[in-house]
Formats: sequence, structure tokens, C-alpha cells
Amino acid sequence: MSVDLATVKRVAKLARIALPDEEAEKMMGDLNGILGFVEQLSEVDVDGVEPMTSVTPISMKKRRDVVNDGSKAEDIVANAPETDRNFFLVPKVVE
Repeated sequence: MSVDLATVKRVAKLARIALPDEEAEKMMGDLNGILGFVEQLSEVDVDGVEPMTSVTPISMKKRRDVVNDGSKAEDIVANAPETDRNFFLVPKVVE
């Protein structure tokens, strides 16, 4: 897959980036280089390769997956102007 000048300008417009024509030409070359590298990566055979978190063998620290309140309710409402049993109190809005 290659990128043409119209595609570069369209992407720049979608990203709200002002891109002069001479920079668009350079960007087209850069993007085509990146896409060429990605195509090279797709040729690599990765069947049977386990996903890695690092190049060195380390075990990840894991925590139990339990639902809790974080034990921080008092800290969260500490700076609130008004609270009631760890809930924020706000004025009523009646229209």
C-alpha cells in the first residue's frame, strides 16, 4: 500500500494540520517509508511465539481482581465544602 499526495492532504485536513505542498511531498515519502516497514514486519513468521512484556524474562506483579471501594472515600471528599457519610452534598436545583 502506498500513500499519494491527495491522501496526505486529506489526512492533514482531517487532523486540522496546515501542510504546505513542499512539506506534503516530504510527508508522502515519510509515510510510504513507514508503510513499507510495516509490510516488512508482516512477512515475519510469528507462529508459536508467546507474547512478551520485556526482552528479559521477568514475571509480572499481579493483584487479585476484587471489587472494592478503594478505601479512599474519606480522602476523596476531604476537600468538599459539604459532605454527608462520604457523599458530596450539592445544592438542589429546581426549575
